[in-house]
Amino acid sequence: MRIFSKYTLVVAAVAFASSGCEDFLDVNESPNSPVEVTNKVLLPPAQVGTAWASHNELNRLTSPIMQQMAGAAGAPLSYDVYTITASETGLTNAWRFDFYGSMVNLQEMIRVANETNSPAYAGVAKILKAYNFAVLTDVWGAVPYSEALAGSDKTTPRLDAQRDIYLGNQAEGIQSLFDLVREGLADLDQTTNVFTPGGEDLIYGGNIANWKRFGNTLLLKLAMQISNNPEGEPVAKAVIAEVLAKGADAYITSNAQNAQVKFGSATGTQNPVHQWTNVGSFSNDLIASTRYLNRLQALNDPRLPYLITKPTASYVTIDNGQAGSRPTPTTSWSRFGSYVTGQLTPNTSAGGDAPIKLITNFQRAFILAEAKLRWDIGDKSAQELYTEGVMASMAAVGVSSAEVTAYLAQESVGTLSADPTEALKQILLQKYIAWTGNGYELWNDWRRTGYPELPLAQNAAGIDGTIPVRLPYPSTEISRNPNMPNPGPQTNERVWWDAQ
Repeated sequence: MRIFSKYTLVVAAVAFASSGCEDFLDVNESPNSPVEVTNKVLLPPAQVGTAWASHNELNRLTSPIMQQMAGAAGAPLSYDVYTITASETGLTNAWRFDFYGSMVNLQEMIRVANETNSPAYAGVAKILKAYNFAVLTDVWGAVPYSEALAGSDKTTPRLDAQRDIYLGNQAEGIQSLFDLVREGLADLDQTTNVFTPGGEDLIYGGNIANWKRFGNTLLLKLAMQISNNPEGEPVAKAVIAEVLAKGADAYITSNAQNAQVKFGSATGTQNPVHQWTNVGSFSNDLIASTRYLNRLQALNDPRLPYLITKPTASYVTIDNGQAGSRPTPTTSWSRFGSYVTGQLTPNTSAGGDAPIKLITNFQRAFILAEAKLRWDIGDKSAQELYTEGVMASMAAVGVSSAEVTAYLAQESVGTLSADPTEALKQILLQKYIAWTGNGYELWNDWRRTGYPELPLAQNAAGIDGTIPVRLPYPSTEISRNPNMPNPGPQTNERVWWDAQ
């Protein structure tokens, strides 16, 4: 039996400590002694790492380019006008520690699960692994995948093409993300387990039925992501039909089933968005975008006071790319609100205990609404699914039923257009609002569809003055791994699935 290395344990310990669940890790264990770590210890830091990967620096970058926030200082000031460099420290750390760091734990979980006859843990790890690799390839295109996570056996892994990561390549020994999720679901179907997830599971508390719903809903997300590529579209349609054929109990259909990582309100346990919005040296790097504010006010959206703050009598925002001085004092700024950062109280941004949402009920409804609109897949109408998505988002935010009724009574909001293109715009706009605080998902849908339509920022710069459609590879990885392309693709070069 292989031992769990000191380096990997340190990665796990650091990430796990940030979850505030110290009971699962004996901090008195000597770091100089190799240890075999159980899946009960490995799972929480992997889940926390997954949340940080999509919601830390990647979110600070995508939130301004998707015009929910605007850059006021620091790195987001450059992000806001599309200047993104390969040497950006935050993105380097995201690649090495948030993504691959958390997946080291997931790979170890699979090994331990196989050795201890505990397939439930393996299934959970494979679903989270597929989620993380999907985010990685969505952001960077070709990435280390089939040869990644091999430790000292493969220190300079090859990069696999995004097409092969999503669809697989048998000749090259590359398993598709879809098959990785299916393999995880098959593990979860096994009835004999020596060990199973329990209270240490920061997403579902060991509820295996919900993990299966997560896996099947993840299949829907992956399918829709590749659906605008001519090669990906038939696969997408088949996968969506495959999931629907399992019945509604197989995928997420209520907010209580959302795949979301729990965080706390005590210092050191708070979610990443709260930490860079309200705490420390980064707290004045971002301010709410005037464009986002205007969009929601034009819709009379009752979610607005939960999505961004209003510390004074009026919302205080700036335009994307706006040069010159910033509003004063900074305490008057509108920022991400309580729905994103914690404590569901209008016009506040406090607590840090808001869960980080990975896969949600509203997302499932909007995906299926789009599938019905485009391909007539499923029994429910696009209108019914669209309304489900809006209502699921409203319920998650906490607005009253009367406010929901009034909102949907507006014809431009509540009724899908008879024009398929206009109806798709409506679906994607509501999905954009519902995903407030998750810039990665906004960016994915915008690149895939072009919706919602986003005018260029003031003073747009970057490669060619256009909104980036991928990120540059970190310069540290280019220098470390000879398989990395040098020079790598620039930020205006589309990834494989981005074929709108």
